[in-house]
Order: sequence, then structure tokens, then C-alpha cells
Amino acid sequence: MKYVTEFRDQHLAHQLAQTIAAEVDPSRSYRLMEFCGGHTHAIFRYGVQQLMPPNLRFVHGPGCPVCVLPMARLDQALALLHEYDVTLCTYGDLLRVPASGRQTLLKAKAAGADVRMIYSTQDVLQIARTEPHRQIVFLAIGFETTTPPTAVLLEQARALQLKNLSVLCNHVLTPPALRAILTPSLEHAMPLDGILGPSHVSTIIGTAPYECVPRDFHVPVVIAGFEPLDVMQAALMLVRQLNAGRCVVENQYRRAVSAAGNLRARELMARVFVIRSSFEWRGLGFLPDSVLALAADYADFDAERRFPVSVITAPEPSGCDCPAILRGLKEPTQCRLFGSACTPDHPIGACMVSSEGACAAYWTHRAYLAPTAAAET
Repeated sequence: MKYVTEFRDQHLAHQLAQTIAAEVDPSRSYRLMEFCGGHTHAIFRYGVQQLMPPNLRFVHGPGCPVCVLPMARLDQALALLHEYDVTLCTYGDLLRVPASGRQTLLKAKAAGADVRMIYSTQDVLQIARTEPHRQIVFLAIGFETTTPPTAVLLEQARALQLKNLSVLCNHVLTPPALRAILTPSLEHAMPLDGILGPSHVSTIIGTAPYECVPRDFHVPVVIAGFEPLDVMQAALMLVRQLNAGRCVVENQYRRAVSAAGNLRARELMARVFVIRSSFEWRGLGFLPDSVLALAADYADFDAERRFPVSVITAPEPSGCDCPAILRGLKEPTQCRLFGSACTPDHPIGACMVSSEGACAAYWTHRAYLAPTAAAET
């Protein structure tokens, strides 16, 4: 299959691994953060870390939208169900993420609440049109990748003059999260040498928004595709930048990402959304200008205005290291709950639930963990 098989070629992978091993400086270490959870799973699924020299390590970042959603926002969604008897629609991963007191949307559904898993925003539109007697709330979540479909939904709802559809918006932005990860502070800082920029996000926003990283933090960025050879080539590009003392944004994923990104999608997002002044992220705290809110023309579709509820910031479950894992400060196997109290069947932290979570990646591919990491489980 074009653009898939070529990027999983075992012979080319070993050639790339030999090139990386020959070009790394043995006197230094290379800490490269893959921001996106899709990269994390590719690294484990294809054994990319095992092909790297010992002084090059991948650090797992906060690029899992389900994982970075704080419990307070889930508590808010549960409150909407209990106080207003709405129909709540959202994507599958979010149904099992624990809120306060280990409550989940799936448990609320089992108890009788009207919670529905959807595959696209068009499912939400169809539900709202066919059930006009119900108030339909779409719990929207995701980075810039899933934001355009929500914008399309809102434009369609306004054109159809739907009065029973609203959106609880949790569309977070990638560049502010990168800045938080790299800003020197006791809470957030992680010493990093390079960043593997996200794939799908970059198809929307392009490469320009990452220019702040080398400019302000002197850390190079390489936008990388999702396939194993994409990740390895991006790592080689970062190694070469670091060895040469360069610090720029490069684009390995040129077959899908341009400098400007998807102009039509960006224009759509600009019409429908504005930037919210502050928003809480799991693991990163409250970050300024890091999430989208509905623009004034779409205020009538804002679930927070239509269904006000009172929620407070909720603490993480005792013993859960998801916040440190999302910042790259710990690996999942360093959490004492990993693989014992916390498993995919009985998740305690969000990182074990989502298909993009680092803990889920470690659990799924734990047989291939390095001996030191496997011993910790």
C-alpha cells in the first residue's frame, strides 16, 4: 500500500538505525520527546526504541487529548447529565476516563443516563435532528486535528436553526502545551534536546506555529509522520541538528504537512472559535490561551452557557502518576499503580484508558519493554 508499506520496511529500518548509531555523539545524550500519543504507540509497536543507540531515548509527551482533560471537566459533563437530563454524545475513549470518585460516563450510562458514543460529529447532528424533544450536548475533545469537524457541526446546526444542540468545548491547542513543557519551573520542566512534532495536528496548523520552540527555548523541532521509518528519520534529523549546533523547525512529514497547513480548515476554525484566556490541563495546570471556546456568533450553542453547573478542580487519584507521565518526568512503569491496581480493564488514570495514552502503550507492548523498564512492572 503506497505510503504505508514503504515506511515499515525492515531493511530500511536497520539501515536507518545503523546511520543513527554512527552519527550520535557517544559523549552526549539525546532526549527526544514525541509529543503525540500516536508516535508513542508506533515506537512501541515497531520496537523503534530498541533500534536506537543507548544514549538516544524517546520521552513521552502530553499529546493525548483524552489524557490531558482534567477531571473537573468530566465532573462537569456528569453534572449536566444529572442536573439537566441531557443526551450527552462523545467519542469512545472518553467514556471510560475516571472522573472524581472513580465515576465515568460509562457508569453513568449504566445507571440510566443518556450517554451515546459517536464516531463523527455527523452522528451528533443526526441525533439532534431526529430527536428534537431532547437536548443534545456534544462533549467535544481533541487537539487541532478534530477541531474542524466540530466547527462544521456548529455551522450546520446554525444553518438548520437547531435549538436542541449545544457543544461543551474542550479543543486544546498544541503550541501552548509545548511551551508549558519547556518553560523552566519546578512543576513543568523536563530537560529535552529535541521535539518530534505531531503528525495530524500539523496537517491542520502547518509548521509555522512551532517556530516559537527553537526561538524561545533553543530546542529543535522535526514534524514527524506516524510510521516507524518516519519516526526514525525524524530522530536522525534531530541528531544532525544537535550535532551541528542548529536549532530550527524541519518537516519530515512533507508528504502531508505544508508550511501553511490546511488553510480552509484554519479559516473555518477562526470563524467558529476564539481562544479562551485560561484552561486547566491534567498534568500541566492552568495554561493561558491554550483552548478554544465558541465565538460570539455561536454563543447560543455553548453548553456552558445553556446548562450552567458548578464544579471545582478535582485532585488526581491517590498514587496515580499520570500528571508526571504527561510531562515526561516519569515513565508509566515508574508509577506504583501500573499493572497492578491500574490496568486497561480497571483504569485509575486517563493514560491507561486512551488508545493514545502512554500507559496503554506500555501495557499493550509490555513484552517488548527494555529489561530495566520491564523489571519495574
